[in-house]
Amino acid sequence: MARAFRSIFTLEHFRRQLANVDALPQLCVLGLVSGIITGTLMVGFRFLLGLGATLYMPGESPEAFEHLTPATRAVLPLIAVLLIGLWLGRQPPAGRKIGVAHVIDRLTYHQGRFPLRNWLTQWWVGLVSVLGGLSAGREGPAIHLGAAAASGLGQKLRLPHNSLRVLVACGTAAGISASFNTPIAGVIFAMEVVMMEYTITGFMPVILASTVGGLIAQLAFGLERPFQASDVAFGSLINLPWIVVSGFGIGILAAGFMRLARAAERFQTIPLTVRCALVGLLVGGSAWFYPQVQGMGYDTLGLTFSGTVAIDVLLAVAVGKLLLTAFTVACGIPVSIIGPILVAGGAAGALFGLLGVQLMPEVSASPAVYAMLGMAAMMGAILQAPLAALMALLELTHSPSMMLPGMLTVVVACLTTRQLTGYKGFFISAVYGSHHPLQHPLMQALSRISVPAVMERNLVRSERMITPAAARKLLETNPVWLVIERSSEDKPPLALKGSELARWLLAHEEAIEQQQEGFERVDLLEIPGKRLELAPIGLQATLSEAFLALENNAFGALYVVHGYRLKQPRISGIITRGTIERHYQYTSNIRAARPGAATLKNEPEK
Repeated sequence: MARAFRSIFTLEHFRRQLANVDALPQLCVLGLVSGIITGTLMVGFRFLLGLGATLYMPGESPEAFEHLTPATRAVLPLIAVLLIGLWLGRQPPAGRKIGVAHVIDRLTYHQGRFPLRNWLTQWWVGLVSVLGGLSAGREGPAIHLGAAAASGLGQKLRLPHNSLRVLVACGTAAGISASFNTPIAGVIFAMEVVMMEYTITGFMPVILASTVGGLIAQLAFGLERPFQASDVAFGSLINLPWIVVSGFGIGILAAGFMRLARAAERFQTIPLTVRCALVGLLVGGSAWFYPQVQGMGYDTLGLTFSGTVAIDVLLAVAVGKLLLTAFTVACGIPVSIIGPILVAGGAAGALFGLLGVQLMPEVSASPAVYAMLGMAAMMGAILQAPLAALMALLELTHSPSMMLPGMLTVVVACLTTRQLTGYKGFFISAVYGSHHPLQHPLMQALSRISVPAVMERNLVRSERMITPAAARKLLETNPVWLVIERSSEDKPPLALKGSELARWLLAHEEAIEQQQEGFERVDLLEIPGKRLELAPIGLQATLSEAFLALENNAFGALYVVHGYRLKQPRISGIITRGTIERHYQYTSNIRAARPGAATLKNEPEK
């Protein structure tokens, strides 16, 4: 009894529970731990930004570019692209991928596993791009560093791949929450942009991770926001038509950003050193006159909300910062875009607000209102993530009255950009183009559960030629499957139903007892029955991986490998197509419990 009780608290039992689709308590534990890890990492990242700013920034602020001399502002981007170019030049093309697009790519095609090389590259590029005055934010590093760290926890513990998916979402949400004190926006961004699905088992651990990550950041830096928004009011409903016009205009700007940023293929023929030099010269030249285009720009966004930014500066930020960010990405420098597009959207919205004051001086809302709406509209249009944009609007401005016009503006901007570009989002188009495999409902459902939850564990292994006594001994445990091991490693093992062997022994019982010629040994490849060729699959794999393995190969089933014993794979179970089909096909347990009720079930395998 005590041994059974202790076995419940083993890591092996924890892994087995996580393989199921309803492992909510276990996932919440992982969410808590990933929130602690990610929150601590983000505190370290922000500390390094502050430490770097103490070397040359006035006021020790990483955003104080306006207080530098024009020559210093112009030289910093050149130094930044030199340092980034030297680092990226030493990396293979796969090692240069970082940020949100890399997170989505690893989640979809690599079961949420992250290379350490790319993680280190993210640290370097994230710090240098912000401190060096490029038009870059800290959101991409926060998401990548948090998601990779949380996934690394799962990899270290050898957790099933379905739990790695949730850990990636937990790290994403906690990274955003710890960076900007926006826990709800972090959760929505993780589910809408990264996971692209909404489930209860996904939401709860992600919410917990986001909460813990935000709390750790508040303990380190206090309850602060990137900028303070004034208490503003939406005013008259007469503003709604102009709000629609502003949403349309911001959607056009977002479409231009997408077109330029996604034109990376046209720049690939240019050497990396030349591309980096072009970025440094353009950013440095712009910063000589308008330092507001540098860095994250949250100080500029805060001043935009207060209405103290000149019109020429608003134009430089709305157009110049947007184009500089897009050009930097197109040239292959993987900077974070979320912060810059928020700032550019706020400036564009303020310009529409100033024009609205000229057209409707008595009833127009203040430019600060349009700046808030523009910020959310630009984010929603470029990322095609309306819910995440609205939550960012609510949490960054603390203005609930902005939600109603915000929904209208975000929808108009999203539709405009989508129709003009055909893209389904900046990060999605960067990874998949127009196709995303996890958008298929079946693949989404199968990715939430791992093979240990449904595999058939009742099996025995056997050589091809055995004696009748050995055959009877194999059947003593009533195995569902017999795994027939072949004489050569080049030949895949075969699976035979145990009932087929039992039927053959029963039919030839008399001949076996009389030891007739030909019945001294049993050839498991010759007795009547259907044999399935087997291919290996890992114990951590999800059902979506098993499904694709069976679809892409001629094998009839998969054997689940769980370590090795004396150089021989340890087989824990068998997965067949029928096993997977039974998982996702509908069975009404309630109706089955009623007398005479019909139930939709699969036919048993033959």
